[in-house]
Amino acid sequence: MLKFNAEKMTFGRHETFPLRYGWLSKGFQALNDGKTCDAFDSEEVTVILGVGKNMAAAIKYWLKACCMIDAVTNHPTELGKQLLSVKHGFDPYLEDEATIWLLHWLLATNTEQATSWYWFFNRYHKPEFTGEELTTALADFINNQVTNRKKPAAGTLKNDAGLLPRMYTQSAGNARIPTEESLDSPFAELRLITKNADEKSYQSCLCSRPNLPVDILAYAVCEMFSVKNVTAIPVEDFMYSRDDYPAPGSVFRLTERSLVAKLEKLENDFPDIFEIRETAGMHQLFMLKRVKPISFVDAHYSHNLCTDAII
Repeated sequence: MLKFNAEKMTFGRHETFPLRYGWLSKGFQALNDGKTCDAFDSEEVTVILGVGKNMAAAIKYWLKACCMIDAVTNHPTELGKQLLSVKHGFDPYLEDEATIWLLHWLLATNTEQATSWYWFFNRYHKPEFTGEELTTALADFINNQVTNRKKPAAGTLKNDAGLLPRMYTQSAGNARIPTEESLDSPFAELRLITKNADEKSYQSCLCSRPNLPVDILAYAVCEMFSVKNVTAIPVEDFMYSRDDYPAPGSVFRLTERSLVAKLEKLENDFPDIFEIRETAGMHQLFMLKRVKPISFVDAHYSHNLCTDAII
């Protein structure tokens, strides 16, 4: 799902509800326990989750958008089980910020289920904007991409454009409150979007992101190699979205210097897997042997890269 395909886009499936603390955990665990009677499709799910029908649909959508459940079968993904399983998951309650960085990557690269999020973090580069500007730019993007199918309604795009900054900005005076009742989304903790003093405009600026764990960047980089099926990628392609592929530098809002520094740390931490070389005046990152992206998730939580993950 990493490569954008204009024939496969989704908008407005969130019922206008931003992702909240507790939703992924509660929804995944109810599903994984087999209590929801055919994957959120029965009336029983509202009783189990303790929410209304629209909110239950939103929880199901965010599980799909964050790749915790399969978009077709609604079954838990391998990564979902690794992270959110209440018995064996690494971080079922999103207590590690690394989990939120990883979920952000999964959301912003889910071109099919979360098209607006892919567009904003990979295609929209204005560092400062208003809600109206965001809505107009998203509509322009869709108009340029969609030529032979029905376009989403203007109201649907407006809802996406309005919800997106809400999910990534912190409420005034609200510290992190990791409860379902928190007004903030877990993504607000990353501070990838901030609200200006006028309360009407936003910033999404590039910076060094010291809290981004190298293992999560490694996961993203490894996914890029996997989906492109290559052994070398120009460093520049990790900074800027090319050929409809997302880019970690854009998704994580990194400066060029900080991205290069993090890739060098990647090379230093995993010297048998990654190497930066200069070829014909171009710096490229080489993947010396194939490993599964999920192995770097294991590495972060267990502090040991599983060599059995080589493919």
